[in-house]
Amino acid sequence: MTITDWIIDIALLLLVFRQMREERLTARTILLPLAVIGWAASSYLRHIPTDGNDVALAVVFAATGIAFGLFGGLLTRVRRAGGHVRVRATLGAAALWVVSMGFRLAFAVWSSHPSGAAHVARFSATHHITSGQAWVVALILMAFGEVVVRLGTIVVRARLLVARSRPAAPAVPAPRPDVYV
Repeated sequence: MTITDWIIDIALLLLVFRQMREERLTARTILLPLAVIGWAASSYLRHIPTDGNDVALAVVFAATGIAFGLFGGLLTRVRRAGGHVRVRATLGAAALWVVSMGFRLAFAVWSSHPSGAAHVARFSATHHITSGQAWVVALILMAFGEVVVRLGTIVVRARLLVARSRPAAPAVPAPRPDVYV
């Protein structure tokens, strides 16, 4: 792992503390995490290997990220205050983020050492995973799935909250046949 990898991983891990502070749901709240994950994808996804079980590995990791994102989004507090939607990661949502980011960081550290690399190589050969790039793709798609689904879940919950809190339209009085106007 390079120093840049360490900085990115630790920054993403510490991002959870920012999320635990309640903030207004804005375009920035949504676009900033998407920009970060987009940058990571463009930096690390050189190509997507499709030989052997590379696609299956990517699908399993992406599905895991999607599950983490869904539960993280459901565990995030979404409320209206002062005419705005406000969001705050709960302890459960933060724990999911730390577990998933911690897993990716620990895997990267472990697989960069000789014994970890040997285990990954043996596992890859046994399960027909053709390259180290397949692991990179799987880990990036896991993070991407988590971020996108978490944000999507929060946005949907916010829209439902806003729709429920709108005042009802005034009732139209029933026509009275004996009144002309």
